[in-house]
Amino acid sequence: MAARLPTAHTIALTVSLATAAIGVRAQIRFEDTAGKSGPKFELHNGAMGAFHQPELMLGGVAVLDYNRDGCMDIFFTNGAAMPSLKKTGPQYFNRLFRNDCHGGFTDVTAEAGVAGDGYSAGVAVADYDNDGYPDIFVAGVNRNILYHNRGNGTFEDVTEKAHLGGVDARYGKLWSVAAAWVDVDNDGWLDLVVSNYVQWDPKLEPTCGTPQRPLYCTPNAYHDTPNQLFRNNRDGTFTDITESSGLGAQFGKGMGVAVADYDGDGLMDIFVANDSVPNFLFHNLGHGKFEEVGMLAGVALNDNGRPVASMGADFRDFDNDGRPDLIFTAMFNDTFQLFRNVGGSPAFEDATARAGLAVATRNLTGWGIGMYDFDNDGFKDVFTANAHFPGLDTLLAAETSLPNSVFRNRGDGRFEDVSKKAGPDFQIAGQYRGVAFADFDNDGRLDAVVANVNGPARLYRNITPNAGHWLALKLTGTRSNRDGIGAAVAVTLGSGRRLYNHCTTSVGYASSSEPLVRFGLGGEAVAKLIRIRWPSGQVEELHDVAADRVVAVREP
Repeated sequence: MAARLPTAHTIALTVSLATAAIGVRAQIRFEDTAGKSGPKFELHNGAMGAFHQPELMLGGVAVLDYNRDGCMDIFFTNGAAMPSLKKTGPQYFNRLFRNDCHGGFTDVTAEAGVAGDGYSAGVAVADYDNDGYPDIFVAGVNRNILYHNRGNGTFEDVTEKAHLGGVDARYGKLWSVAAAWVDVDNDGWLDLVVSNYVQWDPKLEPTCGTPQRPLYCTPNAYHDTPNQLFRNNRDGTFTDITESSGLGAQFGKGMGVAVADYDGDGLMDIFVANDSVPNFLFHNLGHGKFEEVGMLAGVALNDNGRPVASMGADFRDFDNDGRPDLIFTAMFNDTFQLFRNVGGSPAFEDATARAGLAVATRNLTGWGIGMYDFDNDGFKDVFTANAHFPGLDTLLAAETSLPNSVFRNRGDGRFEDVSKKAGPDFQIAGQYRGVAFADFDNDGRLDAVVANVNGPARLYRNITPNAGHWLALKLTGTRSNRDGIGAAVAVTLGSGRRLYNHCTTSVGYASSSEPLVRFGLGGEAVAKLIRIRWPSGQVEELHDVAADRVVAVREP
């Protein structure tokens, strides 16, 4: 892995692999380094044979440069003892691993003060107070946590002060699965949307199956809950605007959350993947108001007119037409849905079958997902973290553990399953859940870290040979939020080809990825034009930017 990067305005890297000839398609390959130099972590769900529903839903992973040394660190959520969620029986804690910038990771949980307690599920990372250091929000069962980064390598639990403990005035304690930081009103401060799953009380939990063969219940055994939206008060506290925003009027079984400006009006919209009930798409009307348009926009149901067991989601432009598309994982026989943004009414069309993903994913159950360009050819590929539910193994006569998947974007609207060519480490099956994406070794190729229930986490280092040129933007907002979340970026190459992406950390299932805005450039070593539309509305242009480096851009 690469040595420590200098902290300069422009961080340049020369990547010999990026000199591949135009037209040569690289084979995406990964190697697992978690058991070697990577973080040694095992996700515990606390299962003791009593089939408590939260045991299925762990867990998330986040990447963040918490100490600002130029190298991405890793945070894992963890479970707890069941069923009371109190400190009885085995205790497990969230874990933070510091990247030493030379290929190794050190457990710094205790000194950083982020072990937490209780049953943690998801994580969302961003700089909510604009002080330059990333903070950590942990979504959990009956308790959420907000860790404020002090900037000295430690964090402070400010949950109570911030009013983000996970309690609703109507429903009491909630089971939160995921969250997303997003500036919904473009005031320069990040707000927080939290997806909640079902109403769950360990004392009232239903039993399913038979006494001889108990099973986990289906989602239908539980009542739906609303998601929540918290407005940033700019003083370290938040106000619950769930009801006034319109989010509180919709009840579902929230899983993954993804954000993007799908209609190009300069306001960030919110997609919530729901488990076995229609998905939500909250269209941002401005001034903290939203309208739920999932049905009207065409993303609530699949092409057969039924809901699927939606889990992790990503909201990015896969076909480079300038409009962010939607993709999300689901359960066996559902297929992983891909909705292409056509900019009409409805705004999306189900492109799953046409893209080749219906056949490729029908026999999979997926959790985490990310749409990124792993071979730097200019087209975003798809990575999914897979595992069947316990109990589904009997129905399928198959193991619950599965290997992960990677689907290469062919550039013609179709995807090719290249998982079996991605290297021997990539064939290892597991109970995979959340996945987060970052370039951990700073070589210009995007890596992935995956949580694994009751098994070792995987850190897949991207070793794709002959990958293309690349470019990444590290945004710093001034009038906009400091992370630049919500900024839309368009890159024009010398050939006239255009590429699109936007800044967000909320990706997949209960996880949070790097804040950099990345582009694969293929065989082109210069970006002729980079156009950034900041959340503030300011438009900035950069000309003739050399490739194979991270470029720091400060909002003018």
